[in-house]
Amino acid sequence: MAHLFLVKDIAFQAGLSTATVDRALNGRPGVRQQTEMRVKAAIAELEKQQAGAMDSGRMLAIDIVMETPQRFSDTVRTAFEAEMAAFLPGGFRCRFHFAEVMKPAEMVQLLDRIRLRGTHGIVLKAPDVAEVTAAVARLAAAGIPVVTLVTDLPNSARITYAGADNRAAGETAAYLIGEVLGNRGGKVLVTLSSGRFRGEEEREIGFRRVIRAHYPKIGITEISEGHGTDAATGTLAAAALAADPTINAVYSIGGGNRAVLAAFDAAKRPVGVFVAHDLDADNRTLLAARRIGYVLHHDLRTDARSAFRAIMSRASASGRAVPASLSSVEIVTPYNMPAGD
Repeated sequence: MAHLFLVKDIAFQAGLSTATVDRALNGRPGVRQQTEMRVKAAIAELEKQQAGAMDSGRMLAIDIVMETPQRFSDTVRTAFEAEMAAFLPGGFRCRFHFAEVMKPAEMVQLLDRIRLRGTHGIVLKAPDVAEVTAAVARLAAAGIPVVTLVTDLPNSARITYAGADNRAAGETAAYLIGEVLGNRGGKVLVTLSSGRFRGEEEREIGFRRVIRAHYPKIGITEISEGHGTDAATGTLAAAALAADPTINAVYSIGGGNRAVLAAFDAAKRPVGVFVAHDLDADNRTLLAARRIGYVLHHDLRTDARSAFRAIMSRASASGRAVPASLSSVEIVTPYNMPAGD
């Protein structure tokens, strides 16, 4: 394979050993087709990153680690790649590690492997559990800064959080739903991908607080552990609708919105108002089709920029405190939806 990069850089990007990459590059026997594809993809990624990077300034290689549905990870990748190409005064090279469902032990194993291999920093979306917090402590002890993304690990050794004010986002969702339902009342189906994520918990806390204080005629039914996947979330939503005929609204914290709407359709039940998070491809389509009413959106490029700045600040001045950076929440309707990338 023709390339302009060091074997160790290709290996870092592909997540393979230098020996394996060397065998693949030189066409030696014993290399699986899947491995060859990973090496080719790594070279293509490096070429793309190099095209957008500055000729001067320090190049920092970082890892983006997330447990999240693919529709959201695709949006995050697009945001980080766009910001990576524009970031000044230095350059970043990102390696992405995404999984829709990852057990805490698998997440810890991945973080430990990155620590042992080496990195300039980690941007992390992970559940707030003790095992992950311990892994972050090991990264900090090794001098590797960790920035939490979208959902925080406030009791960990992370250097800062980049994302929206999740509690305020939940309060905003409660206001939108409460004003639409008004005196009609009813019950809101609140969907979480998993109760292990602090960001989702904060959204739910904010939502419940405002509903309880200002809209006492509106009840709440919660479903969780669908992990944002359509199959599992749809099954949970169908069961909730079958059990409660008063559900007439949705606050989707964890995604799987197509499946939730399909459950309402199958039950021949109307949705009075539907509030979702994030302008991923699914939500754009559903918003344009008027299947959902509002999307609470925050700019992931702003989050990426905040993460880059925090890691660069720590790389240039070890020990300096990095303040949390909260991106603003925007209420998006079919009439003010920003253009896609």
